[in-house]
Amino acid sequence: MFNANQLSLALDRDGEEPIYRQLIRHIRSQIDSGSLPSGARLPASRELADALNISRISVVNAYAELRSEGYLSAHAGRGTFVSRETTPERPSDRPTLQTIKDHSNGSERSLRELMRMSRQAGVISFGQGAPPGEMFPVQYLRDAINTVLDRDGANALGYEAPEGYGPLRSAVRDYVSALGIRCTSSDILITGGTQQALDMVIQSLLSEGETLVTEDPTYIGMLDIGRTRRINVVGIPIDNEGIRLDILESFIIERQPRLIYVMPSFQNPTGTVMPLHRRRQLINLAHQYGVTILEDGVFHEFRFEGEHIPPLRALDEYGVVIHASGFTKMLLPGIRVGYVISDSKHHQRLVRMKQSADISTPGLNQRAIHIMLERGIMALQLERNNREFRRRRDVAVEAARKYFPSGTHFRIPLGGVYLWVHFPPHGPTAAEMYLAAIQKGVGYAIGNIFYAGAPDPYTMRLNYGLHKPADIERGFKRLGEAWRDCAATYAEMDRGLLL
Repeated sequence: MFNANQLSLALDRDGEEPIYRQLIRHIRSQIDSGSLPSGARLPASRELADALNISRISVVNAYAELRSEGYLSAHAGRGTFVSRETTPERPSDRPTLQTIKDHSNGSERSLRELMRMSRQAGVISFGQGAPPGEMFPVQYLRDAINTVLDRDGANALGYEAPEGYGPLRSAVRDYVSALGIRCTSSDILITGGTQQALDMVIQSLLSEGETLVTEDPTYIGMLDIGRTRRINVVGIPIDNEGIRLDILESFIIERQPRLIYVMPSFQNPTGTVMPLHRRRQLINLAHQYGVTILEDGVFHEFRFEGEHIPPLRALDEYGVVIHASGFTKMLLPGIRVGYVISDSKHHQRLVRMKQSADISTPGLNQRAIHIMLERGIMALQLERNNREFRRRRDVAVEAARKYFPSGTHFRIPLGGVYLWVHFPPHGPTAAEMYLAAIQKGVGYAIGNIFYAGAPDPYTMRLNYGLHKPADIERGFKRLGEAWRDCAATYAEMDRGLLL
């Protein structure tokens, strides 16, 4: 048997290439060159991992992919052997069952590339964040656009003021007043969706190298903004009531950040709802230390159980909260109409930022959304969507209880569209089982990608709102089967049947 030293595996621990991919490359090269002859027995995965001081799963993944390529063969009770003397036909670049991220050595980018596989035909994907297409009010939009064009003609197709279409700003003011937010139309800036609203606030308040504090896990779009704008994103752990204020206060005292980002209602990805008392405590904390809060309210109205809790902006007596939201999740994602509500000290800078970014949000879109707000379509759509989301939530919870392994944990969401699932830690991680799930025809969002700090590798986000009940049932069943298949494989490895 070849030992670890004989394999001559020089690993670059600081490089971008994952460790398991380096192992594959080195072992494949030695087989192709004849250094590892056909029939040679390789070290057991645990032995090689210990010798190289790397995680065992890196060796397991490397051996598994080399087996799938025909370089190695495994024999129960005997070990893993070289099965080829010459180079086999080169496999395609399509990921195989073991093309997964080893978090200690890989990159978050590789996970995203992996999750693109869920776009294949026949895969029931719970990974996307968008609402389902069948809920889009297409006819209402068509009527609104026709009304705007008949009424305004070419004026609807020109540039709007950077602040936004005046009647829409007034309509947003009236709309948010029902949520308890008191503001004037001059406090409102219309943006190209909520994502742009968040990005502009970040650019306005933070410089490169400064720190943004957020919940952990958090909205992946905010992590993207942080990377793009080169700011430090620090995650504060959450509990059942949202961001941990004790840890947050200690961090503020030590690091003095300028901005806190939170999604207090049906947080993405966990679905957590911050109760009223903690919302007030967070505002008081921000006021005490002079920190601004950026509130993401995009899911605030997606409640189908429990009492309404006012947004942070509605509770703010000190002017520390900037409120960002939009109409994309409840109406039409592609229309890209959002808004920011801020006080005068931030508003003018945000307007300048908007003007330099894209001059203004498309006028036709703004005017169409204004018509839909005036006609009460927003309220009708929200009521319809929440009724259907609750039905799909109930099916998802029942299917999770039925098909997921014992020891799986999740909270029943009171609103929103996400089920945040924690699978048993004695089995495969969410990344490790992903391709097994794809092969069974189901996809999801791997939990690791939502963390600013140390991730929980056994978590995943499932968007139950995307699919009709029959597909939710079918998809969750496939997911449970994928977990059991992977768990059985790892159990065999632990018993020493695949060394």
